[in-house]
Formats: sequence, C-alpha cells, structure tokens
Amino acid sequence: MPQSAIRRYLKHGTLPQLSVFEAVARLGSFTRAAEELHMAQPTVSVQMKKLAETTGLPLIEQVGKRIRLTEAGRILHAGCLEMFGTLSGVERSLADLRGLEAGRLQLAVSTTGEYFAPRMLAEFVRRHPGIEVSLQIQNRSALLERMSGNLDDLYIFAGAPGDLDITTYPLLPNPMVPFAHADHPLAKAKNIPFARFAAEPFLMREPGSGARATIREIFEAHGCEPQVRMELSNNEAIKQAIIAGLGVSIMSRYTLGLDVPHEQVAVLDVAGLPVDRSWVIVHPAGKQLSLVAQAFLDFMLSESRKLVFDHLSQP
Repeated sequence: MPQSAIRRYLKHGTLPQLSVFEAVARLGSFTRAAEELHMAQPTVSVQMKKLAETTGLPLIEQVGKRIRLTEAGRILHAGCLEMFGTLSGVERSLADLRGLEAGRLQLAVSTTGEYFAPRMLAEFVRRHPGIEVSLQIQNRSALLERMSGNLDDLYIFAGAPGDLDITTYPLLPNPMVPFAHADHPLAKAKNIPFARFAAEPFLMREPGSGARATIREIFEAHGCEPQVRMELSNNEAIKQAIIAGLGVSIMSRYTLGLDVPHEQVAVLDVAGLPVDRSWVIVHPAGKQLSLVAQAFLDFMLSESRKLVFDHLSQP
C-alpha cells in the first residue's frame, strides 16, 4: 500500500476500522470478527460502513451467509497486512530497545490450551512484570487463520499443523482420553472394547476444531462411526454435558482442571485409548521474534513441563 494511502487512512482516523476490516476479511464473518475483537456486531457493521465510505468503493459482498472481498477489498486487505506487519516490526524494535522491562507479547492458543496457558503466562509475567500480554484462545481453524495473517508472536497447537512453512518446538504431551459421567454404566468397567464405547451417544466438538479431527481419526482407526448426539463449541460445554449425563466424549487430559469435581467425571478404561498427542509451540518460518517473544519461548521450553505437571498432580 503506498505511503500516501496509509497517511490518508490515518488522517481520517481509520486505523480501528482497518483492524475491524482485517478481522472480517480473515474470518469471513461479522459475528466471528465481533467475538474476536470483543465488540458488538452492530459496531463492527458501522466501522465497516465508515471504511467503505472513506475508500469510496465497496469492499465486501455478501452471498447468503458468506462474505467475500471485492477487488477493492482484496487490495485493501493486502495493504492492511503489510501495514500491520510494519507496525508489529516497529513495536518489536522498540520492545527490544526497552529489554524485558517493558514490551508486549501476543500469544494465540488452541482451545484446550486455556487449561494451562494462563498459568504459564502468570508465571512469566510474575518474572517480568513490565510485559503486557494479549492471549487469544481459538479453535484450530481460527488459529491457522491468525497465523496466516501473522497476527501474533507465537502459537500453541494441540498437534503440529501439517504442510505449512513453520518452525515447530515440542512442548508437552497431550493424551486424548475417554470421559463419561461417574455414574455411567461403563465407568467401572475394565478394558472396554472400543466398539462398545463407540455405541454410546457421543459429544463432539465443532467443525474446525483440532480435537474433532483427532476424534475422527481415532474412530476411523477402529472402523467405527461416532453416534453424535450433540456438537458443542468448547470443552467446557462438553464437560457440562457429560456431567448432565448426555453422553461420552474424548478430550485432552488437560480438560480435567481443578475447577471440575472429579467425582462427577470418570476417565473410562477403553481399549486403544488414550491416544498420545503433543502440544507444540510454533511460529512462521523465518519470523524474527522480538526479545519478549524469544524470552517467552525459552521460558516455555524450559519450564512448562514442571509447571503443568505440578498443576495436574494437585488434589
């Protein structure tokens, strides 16, 4: 995007509008953009309308529920990515000059990471109290979209994304285990055949979730099809559905946090489970990490296992 165009948009005070536009373009949805930006959907619509008025061109077209960029929208979106990348680079350089006494860390984590990422960040910030932290918790699909836009410093995935030009660091084991209500008929059974488990009403994660893809792989490996009773958009909803007796599920071991009474949830003894997966921390290949991001990466690689396992071992 030419510097003159950037100056024109900044002169009209449209940097917040460009942030809204980038989110709408990347996510393809006003609703999802509003959720990510913590805005009301009408506010997103108003910002988009004002930006279109500033440019004097239509930026999006809506076909049914799908949002597509016009030619002008595609040009502006490319300019947004360039501009935000430049601003991020400036921020990294300034942060490096300040050292670890100040600066900003932008971290994006897949949904199950909500059970350990805040704990890791709390310890990191305790050691470096001047650091400002932004944490995005999204499903795998949304995380990949954020990474394609280079919106964050580092990304934590439950399983390494394939076929991408990224640098990957192994972080933590992530066993996928079968759960049911503690009073479920299978709760006290031993070595349950997988086919018997597969016959139970199943609580499934939403499309775009990495857990959903893993669950599908597990069932396919056993030649079974899950009897999906409900699709839910997060692990907390699945846990509550299990506690309500609505079915069984397969989730990360980390979902059994300190907030869930263990007497209400049972880990089943199912043949072929748990399935071992790994948490990884990644960034685009060739990305120059800020001093703060590099410090957090080093901290995670050296401290995460002890902190998480200490957390899981608490009664």
